[in-house]
Amino acid sequence: MAALAVVLARGWRQSAGRSPLQVVVSPGPQVHTSSSAMRASQKDFENAVNQLKHLKEDPGNEVKLKLYALYKQATEGPCRVPRPGVLDMINKAKWDAWDALGSLPKETARQNYVDLVSSLGSPSESSSQAEPGGAVKQGGCEALVVTREDGITKIMLNRPTKKNAITLQLYQEIMLALEAASKDDSAITVVTGNGDYFSSGNDLNNFTESLPVSPEEKAKNSAVLLRDFVGHFIDFPKPLIAVVNGPAVGIAVTLLGLFDVVYASDKATFHTPFSHLGQTPEGCSSYTFPKIMGSAKASEMLLFGKKITAREACAQGLVAEVFPDSTFQEEVWARLRAYAKIPPNAMRFSKHTIRNREREKLHAVNSEECSILQERWLSKECMNAVVSFLSRRAKL
Repeated sequence: MAALAVVLARGWRQSAGRSPLQVVVSPGPQVHTSSSAMRASQKDFENAVNQLKHLKEDPGNEVKLKLYALYKQATEGPCRVPRPGVLDMINKAKWDAWDALGSLPKETARQNYVDLVSSLGSPSESSSQAEPGGAVKQGGCEALVVTREDGITKIMLNRPTKKNAITLQLYQEIMLALEAASKDDSAITVVTGNGDYFSSGNDLNNFTESLPVSPEEKAKNSAVLLRDFVGHFIDFPKPLIAVVNGPAVGIAVTLLGLFDVVYASDKATFHTPFSHLGQTPEGCSSYTFPKIMGSAKASEMLLFGKKITAREACAQGLVAEVFPDSTFQEEVWARLRAYAKIPPNAMRFSKHTIRNREREKLHAVNSEECSILQERWLSKECMNAVVSFLSRRAKL
C-alpha cells in the first residue's frame, strides 16, 4: 500500500494484549461456524482468551474477524445492536461477522472459540528463521532479523507469508535497528526482505486498527510516526544499501531515494499507488524521484501509480544494477562483502560530504509531505478510496 492511513493505530502484538472485545479486523467474508459435540467450560474459554493475548504471529484478518464474532456470541449472545453506518467500515465489519452467527448458542460459540484459538498453536512457537553469523533480535520482534557479519549489518524484513508488510510495531523496530546499526562497528548497513517480496508496504492492519481517539488525533500521530521513520533514513551516517529481492510497494519504494545504492533482482517491481488511495507521496520521494529520474518519469510513478520493472528502474537511475534472480543473492553479497573491506571512516566521511548539503532540504521535504498527508487522511476522498480498496481486498 501507499502511505499510513488515517486509521493507523496499533499492530497485532499490541492488540493481542488487549481484551478480545478490542480485537479489530478488516472487512472479510461472513463467518459460518459448525457446532461441536463437545462443550468447553468457562475455564477453557478463559484460558483460550489468555492464550490469544500471547500469540507471537498475526493470525490474519479473517481469523481475527472470526475470533471477535465468536467472543461476542459466547459472552453476549446473538447480535442485537444497530448496524453501524456504511462509512464506519471497522465496526460495520465486526457487526457483520457477529450478526452472521445468527442464533448460534453461547455454548457452541464458546467451544468454537476455544477450538479456533487452539488451532493457532502454542504462544511459544516461533516462525522466525535463524540467521548464520549471530542473529540479533530487536526488542523481541521476530518480524525483523538483524545480523552482523563480515563488516555488514543486515536488517531483514522477516514476514515472508505477509509479503513483508510493515506493521506499526515493525516501523518502531526498524528505527531501533537503524539506531543500533549507526553505532555498531560494521562498515555498511543493508536492508532487504526474506522471501519473494522486498516489502508490500503497509500492513492492512495499519488501516483497520482503531483507538478511542479522534480522527484528527490519529492523523496527527500517524504523521509524527512517518516523519520520524523517514528521518532515520535521512540521518543514517553509514553507507546504506537496499537489496531489493522482489516486488516493492509504497513506502518500500519511496524510501529508496534515501539509500546510497540500490541493487535489485530482475523479478523486482516498483509500485507507488498513492493517488489511487486518495493520498500523496512520502519518504521524500516528491523531491528525490524527480531529481533521480526526471520530472516526467517521476510523475508517472507518483501521480499515476505506474508500476515499473527492475530494468526500468535501473534505466531511470533509481536502481544501480539489476541481477538475474537465480544468482542475485550470490552476486550481491559477494560485492557487498568486498565493499565492507573499504576503510569505514573514509566511507562515512565521503557520505557526509555527498549528502550533508541536502540533509536540511530532505528534512524540510519530509515535514511538508507528512503535513499534507495528515490533511489527506482526514479527507472524504481518501477515506472513500481506502474503504473501496479494503472492500475489494476483502472479496479476493
